[in-house]
Amino acid sequence: MENLALLGGPPAVQGISDQLFTWPIVTPEMEKAVLSVLRTGTISGLQITMEFEREFADWLGVKYALAHNTGTAAIHGALFGLGVGAGDEVICPSMTYWASCVPVFSLGGTVVLADIDPLTLCIDPADLEKRISKRTKAVVVVHYAGMPADMDSILDIARRHDVRVLEDASHSHGSLYKGRVTGTMGEAAGFSLMSAKSFPIGEGGLLVTNEREIFERAVAFGHYARHGEYLTIPEISAGAGVPWGGYKYRLNQLCSAIGRVQLKLYPEQMAEIDRAMNHFWDLLEDVPGIRPRRPEQGSGTTMGGWYNPLGYYDPEKLGGLSITRFCQAVRAERFDECAPGCNRALHTHPIFQSLDVYGSGKPTILANAQPGIDVRPHRESLPVSDTVQSRVFKIPWFKRYIPENIERFALAFKKVADNFEQLIPDDSGNPANMGNWGTSSLVRP
Repeated sequence: MENLALLGGPPAVQGISDQLFTWPIVTPEMEKAVLSVLRTGTISGLQITMEFEREFADWLGVKYALAHNTGTAAIHGALFGLGVGAGDEVICPSMTYWASCVPVFSLGGTVVLADIDPLTLCIDPADLEKRISKRTKAVVVVHYAGMPADMDSILDIARRHDVRVLEDASHSHGSLYKGRVTGTMGEAAGFSLMSAKSFPIGEGGLLVTNEREIFERAVAFGHYARHGEYLTIPEISAGAGVPWGGYKYRLNQLCSAIGRVQLKLYPEQMAEIDRAMNHFWDLLEDVPGIRPRRPEQGSGTTMGGWYNPLGYYDPEKLGGLSITRFCQAVRAERFDECAPGCNRALHTHPIFQSLDVYGSGKPTILANAQPGIDVRPHRESLPVSDTVQSRVFKIPWFKRYIPENIERFALAFKKVADNFEQLIPDDSGNPANMGNWGTSSLVRP
C-alpha cells in the first residue's frame, strides 16, 4: 500500500475522466427544446408545463402533478393542500434541509422536530409516534440522501392516529421502497428539481398527489392563472381569481422543456449511477471503519439517483480517529469533496428556538402552539440528530460507470483506513459545529 498523500505519498486519484461527475448532462434534444420555447416567446406559458406534469405523473403512477418554481414552493403548496393551518402541528425530522418544514410557520402551524434512525438517517418511526398530539395534522417524511424511509411503519402510525403523510422526495427521484416509488405512498409529495438534484431541470419543483382536493387547494394557493380550468370543487372555485396564499409559483417553460427531455433520459442515467455507486461500495465492503449507506441488495428498495451520497464512519474501529482527520486525509488523495457530516440538525438553529419571525412577541415556533406547551426541541431529546455529524461522510457521486476511475476513488478511502495509525498523532478531533444548513456546499472544518 502506498503512503498517504497527506504525509508525502502520491495521491490515489489520478487520470480521471471529465465525464465522471458532469451534471446535468445536456443533450442536443434538450437544447432544441429550450430554443423552441425561447423562439416562440412562451417562457411564461402553460402548455409545455402541463405536458411535463402529465408525463411526470404517468412516470410515478399518480393522478395529479402540479409544477412549481422551486421544490420549496412545491412543499409549501402541498402543506396548504393538506389543510395545514393555524394551530396545527407538523412533525418533521430534525436532520433535513430547512425547506422540508420552515414553510409551516407561514401557514400558522407549529413545527415539531423528531429524531432520525441511525441507519437510514430518515425519521425514526418510534420517535415520530411519541411526538403525535391532538394537534398533529401531518408528518413530513424525508427520504434523506436517496434512502427511503421506513414507510410501512410510518403509514401504519399515520393511519392509527389520523395523521396525513407528506413525502419530501427531493433527494429520492426514482428510489424504490419495497418496489414502490418514493413520493407515491403518502397523501402528497414534493420534489425539488434544481440543477444539483439527481433529476435536474434547472430550477423547479413538483407536487404530486392522488387526491383532487389537495391538488385544487394547491392550485388555489399559488397558481392563479389556472384557477378557471382547474378548480372544480365548489368551495374552492368560489375563491378563484386571486392566489389564496398571495404567492405566484408558476414554473417557467424553459425548465419544463428540459424536464420533458429529462424524463426520457433519467431511467438510463439512474441505472448507470446505481451501477457505479454500488461498484464503489463493493470495493470497500470489508474496509474497517467505513460502511456503505445503501439498501440491502435484492430487497426491492433502491437509492434512485443516489443524490448527495454518504458513507457511515465507525471511529472505534480506527483507533478513535476523528472523522475530521479521516476526511482531511481523503481530500489529500484528491477527492476534494470529502467532508464530514451532512445537514446540520434543525433543532440547533435559532428559528426553532428563539427567533420571532413575524413579530408576534414570542418565538415563532411557539406563536401558534398549544398554550402552556413548549414544543421547542431540546438536544437531549434528539440524540441521533445531535451526534450524527461525526458518523457520516460525503463520498463521490459518480454519474458514469467508468470502473478504472471509480477504483481510484475507492483506493483513496482504503489507503486512509489502512493507514489510520499514521494520522492519530496529529488528530485535533472534531470541531464543535459540523455539517451545514445545505448539502451541496458542506463546510469543511
